[in-house]
Amino acid sequence: MQQTSKQYNEIIEKCRSLYINKLTDYGSAWRILRLPSLTDQIFIKAQRIRQLQENVTRKVDEGEVSEFIGIINYSVMALIQLEKGVVEQPDLENEIAVELYDKHVAITKQLMEDKNHDYGEAWRDMRVSSLTDLILQKLLRVKQIEDNEGKTIVSEGIDANYQDMINYAVFALIHLNDK
Repeated sequence: MQQTSKQYNEIIEKCRSLYINKLTDYGSAWRILRLPSLTDQIFIKAQRIRQLQENVTRKVDEGEVSEFIGIINYSVMALIQLEKGVVEQPDLENEIAVELYDKHVAITKQLMEDKNHDYGEAWRDMRVSSLTDLILQKLLRVKQIEDNEGKTIVSEGIDANYQDMINYAVFALIHLNDK
């Protein structure tokens, strides 16, 4: 479990660094995105990963790693949007945007640790392609909840699905790094 925590932190540090660099370039322009727009961005990335996994020939020289990083960062942005709400103009100073990123990653990592305790790190025996499929399944669930205007009868909310997508993407990146 300590190894997982260390690997998790290493992956998140790469994602966080990219997030900070993009904040420097663009500010918090993403704050205008509605949740369905963020969900669609994540969906595009997950679909591309699935295509990369299924296609032998690649026409663009980018692999799965950058797409999984995008899934993590867009999912964190979605969690921030759930907390703060959507705005018409970028409204976050970079320092606050990073604090919110760190807050949501910490909550999501704790969820991962709790689930790993209960499941015995079963993800280590999973394939990256299965983790991709689980992310796509979570995305379809989120889209359905969004179409239902956020109402669920027995299901966990949108936030839990975004957190799961972050954790699955981290697991996939750990697998890809171990290759």
